[in-house]
Amino acid sequence: MRTRQTIEHQSVRRYRWLAGVGAICFGLSSAVGGLPAQANVDILDLILHGIRIVQIANLSDQQEVELGQQVNQQIRQSVQIYDHVGINQYVDEIGQRLALGTDRAQIPYTFQVVADDQINAFATLGGYVYVHTGLLKAADNEAQLASVLAHEIGHVDRRHALQQMQQAAIAEGLLTAGGIDQSDAITLGVELALHRPNSRAHELEADEAGLSLLTQAGYAPIAAVDFLQKLLDHPQTTPEFLSTHPHPEARIQALNEQLDPTTARHGGGLDKAAYRDRMQALF
Repeated sequence: MRTRQTIEHQSVRRYRWLAGVGAICFGLSSAVGGLPAQANVDILDLILHGIRIVQIANLSDQQEVELGQQVNQQIRQSVQIYDHVGINQYVDEIGQRLALGTDRAQIPYTFQVVADDQINAFATLGGYVYVHTGLLKAADNEAQLASVLAHEIGHVDRRHALQQMQQAAIAEGLLTAGGIDQSDAITLGVELALHRPNSRAHELEADEAGLSLLTQAGYAPIAAVDFLQKLLDHPQTTPEFLSTHPHPEARIQALNEQLDPTTARHGGGLDKAAYRDRMQALF
């Protein structure tokens, strides 16, 4: 993975190059001022041929999926994917069941298990969701695992990764008037997914969306609170999760305010024995 210094150095060179191109384009534009606007655009296209610029704010769902595919390829080189077929199928079944309730029907969700004992889960552009084996073992039941997957789906559904990418690109000087270089966008996408914490606002939004997905899929919504409370009660065992998913107290409070206490335990997925049976390869 390239370092931030490398990205910044390349971005400075790219900016200077684009500035030179801009001057050339201005001169050409003046010289052919009698030509229609489309002709000027074609000249610019010819000069910039081969450069891939991503306009983060204007990405369509399909473009987000395509960018997410490339980010996913890089993430898979940085983590170890757990190759147990049964476990992966089980996680995918839960995830696809939850994804049926999303607002962005054009996003094809992909759920992958990472072989890592740290308790964590994360998502990136285009519907790619990852969950650590450590989290699978930490969950007491299917509904608790589903609550985590629903939360990550919520991040995708609300386009949080794109918003984070745009903010980070601006902060690091990678965003020009035209957008961000595609290679920088991919590197930034990996960095955001693996190492950057979500904001308080994004966590609360993802919880709200996730709770709705959890309920629609027929799971007991109390599982979302139960799992967060479990992690909060044992912070020494969950440093990575709490660093990338901050503000657990505020999240628990907000979730409790959204739950109806008379129906919070209504729904499926609370059978601990059934869950351990499906996850027995991990125990």
